[in-house]
Amino acid sequence: MVFKKKDKFSTLLNNISSNLKEATNYFYDYKLKNVSDLKIFSETMKDYETKGDTYIHDVIKELNNAFITPIEREDILALAMSMDDVLDGLEHCSALFEMYSITVADDFMLKFVDAIKNCTHEIQDSIDLLATKKLPQIRDHAIKIKDYESKCDGIRRQSIKHLFSVEKDPIKIIQYKEIYENLEDIADYCQSVANTLETIIMKNA
Repeated sequence: MVFKKKDKFSTLLNNISSNLKEATNYFYDYKLKNVSDLKIFSETMKDYETKGDTYIHDVIKELNNAFITPIEREDILALAMSMDDVLDGLEHCSALFEMYSITVADDFMLKFVDAIKNCTHEIQDSIDLLATKKLPQIRDHAIKIKDYESKCDGIRRQSIKHLFSVEKDPIKIIQYKEIYENLEDIADYCQSVANTLETIIMKNA
């Protein structure tokens, strides 16, 4: 048995994925101009993260109360938590920008965020398919997420190589390296979502 349309768990998972997609779009679109913009940026991302935590709490509450679940409880929880990890990573990244007063995202950061944004759109599409029981179609989205994550591995290598070759300030090297690695971690979290989706397909399709 898989999700019926408008099943409460598919609704809850959609809340999480929609909030994640909206947060990522905001992260991608926000134009930093000065230090005061950083505060607005990080506070808004914190609001998205807080909303996401509320949705996670709702999932756990419903799992505890449900006698029967449409798919295995641990898979619902794993899917919810893996999406939440992506949002937590984005919120942490926005906090790093503010903490280090970085108002200009370089080309590598932009490439990372573009790939992550694409991942969250694939995640949203996958959750929509899960709600309508179209499990085999989810696999294509999971593969695309993994492709984007693989690109991020390459971006990380290029970014750190470039950083050490052009930047002379050791403080900036530490700061930028941390942000690059944080962004790659977010891509890894997206891959974890894809892995969970594939597990659900394997068990239920």
